[in-house]
Amino acid sequence: MNWDIIKGNWKQLKGSAQSRWGELTDDEVDVIEGEQTALAGKLQEKYGWTKDRAEKEVEDWRSTLS
Repeated sequence: MNWDIIKGNWKQLKGSAQSRWGELTDDEVDVIEGEQTALAGKLQEKYGWTKDRAEKEVEDWRSTLS
């Protein structure tokens, strides 16, 4: 699934993101609005990951979506 589709279906997919990264609040997920860089940035902030690690996590999650 590409990011245009993810962004368009964010309301349906945000539960999947919260399930994977439990520290994300409802408000944070709403603000992300399906933006790849916003999601990676928030993961960096919440989990203390490097930019590369956060981007890999996001990409791994994206690859699980069908």
